Formats: sequence, C-alpha cells, structure tokens
Amino acid sequence: MTWNVENLFRAGQPGGPSTAAAYEAKLDGLAAMINGQAPDVVAVQEIGDPAALDDLTALLHGTWHAQVSTHPDDRGIRVAWLSTRPISDPVEITAFPPLLRPVQADDQGATLGHMGRGAVAISVTADTGVPVRLITTHLKSKLLTFPGGRFNPRDEDERARYAAYAITRRAAEAASLRVALTGALNGPGEHPVVLTGDLNDTPQAATTQLLLGPPGSEIGTRGFDQPDRGDQQRMWNLAPLMPPGQDYSRINSGRKELIDHILVSHAVVSPLTAVTAHAIIGTPLASIDPGDPAARHDAPASDHAPVLATFANL
Repeated sequence: MTWNVENLFRAGQPGGPSTAAAYEAKLDGLAAMINGQAPDVVAVQEIGDPAALDDLTALLHGTWHAQVSTHPDDRGIRVAWLSTRPISDPVEITAFPPLLRPVQADDQGATLGHMGRGAVAISVTADTGVPVRLITTHLKSKLLTFPGGRFNPRDEDERARYAAYAITRRAAEAASLRVALTGALNGPGEHPVVLTGDLNDTPQAATTQLLLGPPGSEIGTRGFDQPDRGDQQRMWNLAPLMPPGQDYSRINSGRKELIDHILVSHAVVSPLTAVTAHAIIGTPLASIDPGDPAARHDAPASDHAPVLATFANL
C-alpha cells in the first residue's frame, strides 16, 4: 500500500490538528483503513512528527517495523515505510546524480542539488524467500508557493516562472530515483523492485514516464508481451490495471487524478495475471482547493486515497 496521509503532525504543531480530539480522529481513520486492508508493507508520505507515526503504528494490528526518512522538507514532512516483515539494507536517497547540476528554485537564483524530500529504500523478504527492494518517494508538489509564503502570484509571469522551477525540480528528483532504480536492477538475473509514492503527477506526465526506463512495453501496449533486452531495466506502472472508479487517488479542483503510483520491475509484473491494483475509495474524497492548503488541518482522514497492489507471485 502507498498512502499520502496528509500532514501527520501531533495536535498543536504547525500543520497539525488544532485539538487532541481532531488528532485522535485522524489517527483512528488512518489506522482503520490500514487494519482493514492488512497490507504487508505500507509506504507513507507526509509524515510530520515521527512521534505521530509512532502513535499511528501503536493502533495497527500485529507487529510493525518502521524506516523513517531523516530528510524532511522545509515544512517538516517526510516519507517512511511500515512493514510487517523485518526490514534490511535501508538507504536514504537524497543527492541528485552525478552530472546533473543543481536546479534553480526561486527568482533570487537559489539552487537545489538534492531532493526536497528524501526517498527511502528498504528490502524485505517475500514468502518465496526472495528479497524485494522497495523505494518510496514524495516528489515536488504541483502546488506553487511564492516568496513570503504566498499561494497566489503577483502576476502571471511570476506564476509561470515558479511553475518552471517546480517542474524542473520534480524532473531532477525523478532522475535521481531513476538512477537508484538502475542500481537496484543491475546485476545478473531479474530483481524484484517496487517504487511507490506520491509522484505529484499523472501516469502520462514526463516526470512519471522518466521513471519507466526503456519505453515501449507499458501494460496494455502491443510491446508488453514482447520480451527484449530492455526488460531488465524497465519499471511498469500498474495504473492501467486499476478498474474504473478505483483509478484515482485525489480530487483536485473537482478533477479526479492519479498521482500516487506503484511501479514494479519485470520480476514482479510477470505474470501479469498475478498482479492487481486499485485505489481504496471508501468514502468520497474531498476536492482540494490549491488556494487554501491549510483548510484541512482538522480533517479526520487524508485528501489522498491509498493505492493497494497485490502480488500473488512473490
């Protein structure tokens, strides 16, 4: 499961609920969803205070292991893994790859040479005894912020510039992840690898496509069933497997969109009949208003739906 749990801070902290009751209601809602689906591993995004993740984990059934990023963004949110299986070989992914220069971040010429929110890679052992490499991430948001903490630009030229900064940063972060994926996939044979998280864009976006590696074999295309030398380096987005009505993870200004993704290597996607994926749309998601991101601090759940994949071949 991958789930952006939306600003998981303890009550009273900046970005968190205003009351203890609202905080407890949020924890109860998150825990009920995870307990109801009973995944083996959960990738979570927007963890604020790591102590809040401890509070959530205490409400989950069974024994859980956690790996939390130590590289949050300026708001203090970060990614983490929760696993019912022991975790090994944790690695934090933060730096842009060699040869990729720092990217411009604002009008003052500030640059960024690392991921705004660090990604986290871990390994767990499948029922077959095979190690599976898992990576979770939270790429740069599509929500634009302007100098002074503004969410609205002074004019459309400023909006255009800051949109370019955001897209460039998200692309650099995606490139950093692709280098990590290449490293995980290298070596003799095929390696089970899963990349998941909030990519902050849709399946056909250039930054999402960048993560796939060699093109031409996506699920649903004629090339999917045609093995070639690129298969060892490819990642497959499971979005085409999601049934209608369970193929989006957020509603933005009234529009349904899938921005929370699960990508898998050839060793995981084959045979395709062993793989399912869908979003858990238990109750109607709230439509997000980009102009007022603080309006949901006391919301009892998340503005994202969790996305769940099952692999019967592992």
